Amino acid sequence: MKTFLVVSQIIYLICMIPWLFVWGISFMAFDAGISGEAIVLVSIISMYPLVAIACSIIAWILHRRRTRTAVIINLIPMVWVLGIGIPLLVITLR
Repeated sequence: MKTFLVVSQIIYLICMIPWLFVWGISFMAFDAGISGEAIVLVSIISMYPLVAIACSIIAWILHRRRTRTAVIINLIPMVWVLGIGIPLLVITLR
C-alpha cells in the first residue's frame, strides 16, 4: 500500500514538469477573447497541482484505516494525467 502511494505520487510529481508547459500554453485560449470555454479550460488545467496535493494528503491520512478509499482518492489526479497526457502524446507522435 505504501509503495503504491509513493510511486503514484512520484508520477504526479514528475507530471508537474510538463504540466507547467501545458498550463502556460493554456492561456492562449484567451487569444480569441474571453469566453466561458476558455475560462473552464484554464481552470481545469490550473487545478491539477491543488488536486494532486490534496488527494495525496487525504490518501496518507486514510491509508491505515481505509485502504481501498485511500487508493481511490489517490487515483483522482490520474484523471488529469490521462485526460491531458494521452491527447498530448497522440498529437506529439503524429
